Amino acid sequence: MSKKGQLAYSRKNVWEKISELEKKSVLSMGEDYKQFIKQAKTERETIYLIKEFAENNGFKPLQGISGPLKPGDRVYAALRNKSMVMAVMGSRPLVEGANIIGAHVDSPRLDLKVHPLYEKSDLALLETHYYGGIKKYHWLALPLALHGVVFRKDGIQVNICIGEEEGDPVFTVTDLLPHLAREQAEKKVLEAFPGESLDVLCGSLAVNDREVKERVKETILDHLHEKYGIIEEDLVSAELELVPAVAPRDIGFDRSMIGAYGQDDRVCAYAQMMAINGVNLPNRTAVGIFTDKEEIGSVGNTGMQASFFANIMAELLEKSTGKYNELLLRRAMNASRALSADVNAALDPNFEEVMEKNNAARLGCGVVITKYTGSGGKKGANDAHAEYMALVRKIFNDHNVIWQTGELGKVDQGGGGTIAYMLAEYGMDVVDCGVALLGMHSPFEVSHKADIYMMHQGYRAFFLS
Repeated sequence: MSKKGQLAYSRKNVWEKISELEKKSVLSMGEDYKQFIKQAKTERETIYLIKEFAENNGFKPLQGISGPLKPGDRVYAALRNKSMVMAVMGSRPLVEGANIIGAHVDSPRLDLKVHPLYEKSDLALLETHYYGGIKKYHWLALPLALHGVVFRKDGIQVNICIGEEEGDPVFTVTDLLPHLAREQAEKKVLEAFPGESLDVLCGSLAVNDREVKERVKETILDHLHEKYGIIEEDLVSAELELVPAVAPRDIGFDRSMIGAYGQDDRVCAYAQMMAINGVNLPNRTAVGIFTDKEEIGSVGNTGMQASFFANIMAELLEKSTGKYNELLLRRAMNASRALSADVNAALDPNFEEVMEKNNAARLGCGVVITKYTGSGGKKGANDAHAEYMALVRKIFNDHNVIWQTGELGKVDQGGGGTIAYMLAEYGMDVVDCGVALLGMHSPFEVSHKADIYMMHQGYRAFFLS
């Protein structure tokens, strides 16, 4: 094969290809990202942060705008504190299409059940139902923090965050000691750790009242009422999530990588938030979607299968043209192009057998373009067209964005999906594009700082194209 042919299929290590000035930018962005991911541990917290960022950078609430939108106007729309859209109006009419990037802001976790609190063997525990695809044993013997909201019977919203600050208590799912785990060890992994066993230890002190039947549980209820004004019935109207009580950390002697919870897919949400903020007067309207529920199928009225995105595009169309009809909206959607901002699996030297090396993404080799996801025979995949792959490739090359391609493991090994096919249902071209992670869906995923930087650069180039 010629040198030209070899170059076309080689992956480039970002650190070896960038200038000293860019290396400083990589490290600076890594520090900023760690602060973001430290605070964005639930979908609500992520949307709160993005909304605050948008408002601090000149984005105005879409619903509050009465006059016509002009090129360069910056707007946002949030939905139930779970999903959000940011947009910068382009110089071309919206009906000619927008450049859209969409990331999800939910991550695998343990949710409290509607009636979570109970007492057993003189201990208080919380019942959970895991959310998204997890390896259940990852969540045992791990310090957990409790995040979320409770709406009291008087209608007051109470925000909960316990386990993140120095000195806070944490929670944990206890594990079985190896001395007594012979039967457990003989089971398949899926059977050894049933979902109903992921109950969280939350207390052990009993109230000093022999008349009370569940004295340890009563202590917890007393604490909740004293500190938050919460009664047990209020837990019915709550969204409480248990997440790893672990701060983001640099990984390696060289500090080149970042370990943190929730990087799938808040790393992409961070990059597109930063990228759209760097867009002032794009040719085509730039739109960033931050959506919920991807890990459980993009369902519900805050998931990508809902109408919220189409509704916001309709609002943008009406407010920028002064007129609206469904045909114009369909034309705008069909003429748009999109990146589904989601992560891919990096080649792990400890588990190389599940990957096909020629097509696996590598940590540190740039943003990953994923032509298709799905499983088996590409089931559930969007499978981007060759023409669109060529366009994205050209945009990145023209802007010196270091990129690579990837796929989610060997053909019959498994697979997964993203919101790409849901965007494609509007008629637009779309391809998956994000960073590669090690330990995806684990409580401590690993990303590469240089990849995050290149993802940001790629998203900004796409918005401006």
